[in-house]
Amino acid sequence: MPSRSVQNTHMDASLRELHRAVLDIMSVMNRPQRDEVLIRAAGIPLDRALFPLLVGIERFGPIGVVELADRVGRDYTTVSRQVTRLEELELVQRQGSATDRRVRMAAIAPKGKAMTKRVDAARARIGRAIFKSWEARDIEQLVRLMRRFADAIHEEPPGDA
Repeated sequence: MPSRSVQNTHMDASLRELHRAVLDIMSVMNRPQRDEVLIRAAGIPLDRALFPLLVGIERFGPIGVVELADRVGRDYTTVSRQVTRLEELELVQRQGSATDRRVRMAAIAPKGKAMTKRVDAARARIGRAIFKSWEARDIEQLVRLMRRFADAIHEEPPGDA
């Protein structure tokens, strides 16, 4: 039976490799060029700076500006101005919060939803090309494990971590 230190060493190496893989994925996903590719593939007339906000509002909305800014890693004052621009373009609409009347939430508008549907279709085409040589069961396992990991990292870390 392996000793506890051997198991810990193996786990530490696995965690380092997992962290490296996540960083690799994030560095690709956060490249402005990736957004440009999706914008072009979807055929939508949208400024690249507004793109992640529109998608974030559609995926997580209604959402407050502070939470949205936190999710995209930008200053909330910048995000507030950009959400105002999305509102002017009739892609999002603001509404009051059900729990806090001081907070205005951003929600996707019909015109914005039509745009994100086109983005989803373009993302699906790109994804099919990426995974064309993968077995269906491998893709299903990846999706299941990534969802499990994403859910787990939202929880508070243990006190002794």
